[in-house]
Amino acid sequence: MADTPQFFSQELDGERVERPLVGDERLMLTSFLDWHRDTFRLKCAGLTAEQLSTRSVDPSALSLHGILRHLAGTERWWFRMQFAGEDVEHLYYADDDPNMDFDRLDGDPAEALAVWEAECARSREIVAAADSLDAVGTHRVSAKPIALRRILVHMLCEYARHNGHADLLRERIDGKTGH
Repeated sequence: MADTPQFFSQELDGERVERPLVGDERLMLTSFLDWHRDTFRLKCAGLTAEQLSTRSVDPSALSLHGILRHLAGTERWWFRMQFAGEDVEHLYYADDDPNMDFDRLDGDPAEALAVWEAECARSREIVAAADSLDAVGTHRVSAKPIALRRILVHMLCEYARHNGHADLLRERIDGKTGH
């Protein structure tokens, strides 16, 4: 087995990080998470602000803009607040308005995209700085230790779920499909 990972990629009218066929656990988890992040970015690519904010699958109130806000907040919550213990505010959440990420689409989707990209970049920095996937933060709700490995697996699930939503929303907006 070679030291250099072997890769394959799939195109979706744009570039996505390649997913390794060989590599250690950190490489696998982070590569697949970045692939899902790129997939979501591509689902939003080329749309107007109005289209990104369209709630196109009745009766759901989901929109790509809302999912974008939700994913930015999720990146911050898991990596910065819980794992790294950073004292930062929630982005699109309040105890009296817990669904504001999806429900309130105030603001420019381009700004939400920039916030999401910054949160993803900070998440990558946090993961890269961790000594191992066994490193722990403190789960803010239960006050129990939480491993970086568990957070990465959770984020893979989170993105996979919302990329499925994004597939349906995008197809209803302009017919574009892809994997």
